[in-house]
Amino acid sequence: MYCEGDSWGFYLPMSLRSMGSDPMKRVVKLASESAVVIFTVSSCCMCHAAKRLFCGMGVNPTVYELDQDPRGKEMEMALITLLGNSQTVPIVFIGGKLIGAMDRVMASHINGTLVPLLKEAGALWL
Repeated sequence: MYCEGDSWGFYLPMSLRSMGSDPMKRVVKLASESAVVIFTVSSCCMCHAAKRLFCGMGVNPTVYELDQDPRGKEMEMALITLLGNSQTVPIVFIGGKLIGAMDRVMASHINGTLVPLLKEAGALWL
């Protein structure tokens, strides 16, 4: 949790949920365990901005630092597979739903669809 100081989206298809890939299963499991999940790298400025955005809105995201996890590289490859491109962090899931990278999060915030997603997931009450 990183709040102490410092749309578009789709549900994961059943074919991806049941993939034999252990890193993919781990990503899907972790992404579904909290209302807001962010996969990041600790030295990434965009990751820091994503954490600050959610914390500033009163959301307490669950953050997984891929560079701090022994299986982080494998999970990063699974995230690349989910996104279909090489931009991997930060990657945001809300209510188990893949929102995407920072460009998608910011676009959703600007067009007014982020707050309803957060409310629907139970991450915001007001």
